[in-house]
Amino acid sequence: MVHRTRANAIRDRKGTRFATITAYDAAFGRAAEAAGIDVILVGDSLGNVVLGYESTVSVTMEDMERHGAAVVRGTQKAHVIVDMPFMSYEASDEEAVRNAGRLIRAGACSVKLEGGVDRAGRIAAIIRAGIPVMGHIGVGPQTAALSGGFKRRTDREHMLADADAVVAAGAYAVVLEMVDRSIAAEITARIPIPTIGIGAGPDCDAQILVLYDLLGLSAQAPPFVTPYADLAGAATDAMRRYAQDIVAGTYPGEGQPGAARKAV
Repeated sequence: MVHRTRANAIRDRKGTRFATITAYDAAFGRAAEAAGIDVILVGDSLGNVVLGYESTVSVTMEDMERHGAAVVRGTQKAHVIVDMPFMSYEASDEEAVRNAGRLIRAGACSVKLEGGVDRAGRIAAIIRAGIPVMGHIGVGPQTAALSGGFKRRTDREHMLADADAVVAAGAYAVVLEMVDRSIAAEITARIPIPTIGIGAGPDCDAQILVLYDLLGLSAQAPPFVTPYADLAGAATDAMRRYAQDIVAGTYPGEGQPGAARKAV
């Protein structure tokens, strides 16, 4: 029987470099697992890169359940984390636990929510309900417009306090998004759980990127991203050649599926 990677096993990777990636459907979940990546985040970034929203604020619980379940179906061993979307955990501990439970029922192995000191109580409440939680500090895309935008976080004392609060609440790992490199390095050395960096320098225990940024599918990737492929260009070229063949009458050709049979 195949077992999925558990939250405790990820926690035990502290001090060991490992890769994580986002995915939003079964096909890319399967590809990530085939690449040897066994920690996959179904991020609410799907609002930007898949659903076409300007921010993650419009993403719903139903969106996260649907896409989370798809990634789970496409994988066998990966630990699949699903983001808790905007306003699914802010109102109360009870609502946070209820919504985290919905994501677990959809197949998630754990959930992730944004915030440090201000969200430590929510993290602890979800964990008390038996659901593993990954933290997320630094830039929080859900509230970035209200809290300084997508600017690198350089307030050392604030960042250290947030990191300590996430650890004390019981999170098994924490994402550091656009945290100053020296502060991210200090947090990584300071706390006993893995740090997962995105735009936070190379000193974190692990790194994560939005899949579409990595593959060159995003309309505008952040400046800290180096795409590893140009799938947007490859897809556009393939569709252009397909359309040209249709117009030229060369597709479908003889012997190809879909070609009309000649009359006898």
